[in-house]
Amino acid sequence: MSSFNADLLNRDYEVKIGEYFGRGWAIFKEFAWGYILFTLVIGIISGLLSQLPSPLGMRAPEGELGGGNLLFSIISPALGAGFYFVSFQIARNRPKNFSDFFGGFKKFLPLFLTSLVSGILIFLGLIALVIPGIYLAVAYMFAQLFVIDKNMSFWSAMETSRKLISKRWFSFLILSFALGLLVLAGFLLLGVGALVTIPLSTCVLAAAYEDIVGLNSVSEESSWS
Repeated sequence: MSSFNADLLNRDYEVKIGEYFGRGWAIFKEFAWGYILFTLVIGIISGLLSQLPSPLGMRAPEGELGGGNLLFSIISPALGAGFYFVSFQIARNRPKNFSDFFGGFKKFLPLFLTSLVSGILIFLGLIALVIPGIYLAVAYMFAQLFVIDKNMSFWSAMETSRKLISKRWFSFLILSFALGLLVLAGFLLLGVGALVTIPLSTCVLAAAYEDIVGLNSVSEESSWS
């Protein structure tokens, strides 16, 4: 275990949900049009790829049940990471550009592996006893953020996130529930509100990470094993 990991996991902290929503909103406002446009771009990409034949997309011959959308599932971790790349730039008071939303493709493999392996473990936990799956779903909330900010390998990011969040797991459960309600509220507003609430929820989580973990002074400043 690196000295950074040891120091981080020995650190005590509080989960300040109200402050994270306030900080997240401040981050979002700095580049609101960019967040909204990128959310729309992701929706368009998903819609276009879904028209491919199943399982690459979701289109199936008439009378058959389609499904899969495999291509979008493969690229979605890198796309979703774009929100955090931009949020971290804003939090560092560094220049941001719309192209930064595609920064996740620079770390495509570790982000994909983090999403794939954590997803499998969560799924197995849900099948087994439900509770282990819920535990892991919450415990891995910071996993991709460690890959993005600390350049960790997928397993190191997952384990560091799990160990850190487990110290205040119930507080993070409340945070995840609050974020879920935020996104749901956006969809209830004819779906249009989701263009705001989806990226805003990532800004809130980025704010939590910034407070609890701390950001590297520059992106990809160092590598952690």
